[in-house]
Amino acid sequence: MHEAGQPLSIETVDLGPLGPDDVLVKIGAASICHTDLEVLEGELRYPMPMVLGHEAAGTIAEVGGNVADLVPGDPVALHWNPHCGHCYYCDHGQPILCEPYTQNRAIGRHFDGEYRHSLKGKPLHMLMYLGGFAEYVIVPRQSAVKMPAGMPLDRACLLGCGVMTGFGAAAHVAPVQFGETAAVIGCGAIGLSAVQGARMKGAGQVVAIDLDDAKLEIAAAMGATATVNASREDAMARIKELSDGRGADAVYECAGSEKAFQDSVRMCRAGGQVVWLGKVNVDRDVAFKWGTLMGERKIVRSSYGGARPAEDFPALARAYLDGSLKLDEMITGRIPLDDINAGFDLLRAGKAIRTVVTFD
Repeated sequence: MHEAGQPLSIETVDLGPLGPDDVLVKIGAASICHTDLEVLEGELRYPMPMVLGHEAAGTIAEVGGNVADLVPGDPVALHWNPHCGHCYYCDHGQPILCEPYTQNRAIGRHFDGEYRHSLKGKPLHMLMYLGGFAEYVIVPRQSAVKMPAGMPLDRACLLGCGVMTGFGAAAHVAPVQFGETAAVIGCGAIGLSAVQGARMKGAGQVVAIDLDDAKLEIAAAMGATATVNASREDAMARIKELSDGRGADAVYECAGSEKAFQDSVRMCRAGGQVVWLGKVNVDRDVAFKWGTLMGERKIVRSSYGGARPAEDFPALARAYLDGSLKLDEMITGRIPLDDINAGFDLLRAGKAIRTVVTFD
């Protein structure tokens, strides 16, 4: 990517040097996420030029001198939250806010603040430490999580962002209790994962809300006990009906619109939990009636679902392999790297949940 609003170009770049705590990964699959689109369209601003892609999986090709627990050939899913483990935020159990992580992510550099890629002799930036729309990437060792045997790479890549974020919201951030009612607004990859997280945590009812009947059908297949097309039905009234008039115990907002944020607090019962997973432009105001924020509701914004990638990624992969976590239904297309701009067009048009770029 050289400029916001322009198509991506496929170019040959130089890699290296491989640091002692780095790994070189041969990418097998990388999926297209809304965050990539936000960068491409200029809503999220980063220095250019940059390689996009932050949901990726592949195999280890080479390891740095300090890496002893991965070897060439190991299959790995990549995550975008390396952290130092000793800054103020890491000491407070908030690795998503790690100081060197946030500083170097914002400028598109490697975790140590240096560069690992170049284009025609000039530094090349990586999106979120990965730059996964490429045949090879150099990432920090901690960003590569070994996958169990048999986990397909085109499913493993989904764990890297959307699945972890949605599932983690229901499993870590605001865990729904056994028998409770959960509502999920928006049935893209994050919302479908929140549906599954709530189901696997034992929710008595999981209500999925969207504007697209096809996505609602997938949500039902993934464990939603009720679906609401909000273009035809009053979602608020349906939630009240299903909860004896109280509202949902936990609401997971995954749509990223002002109305979705407003509805999320309105459909949450007094004393319930709301997790905002979607987002709007960082400079945009979002308005609420003060009364909707009262009632002892707990409202939190989460970027990564309380991710613990070293533990969560293998567990999610095993859940897929044993059939309890559904991933196949999220993949609405597979394309070669040459067609990546067409993949972004599908996302813009609302015709994709996850389009996966596959590599030979």
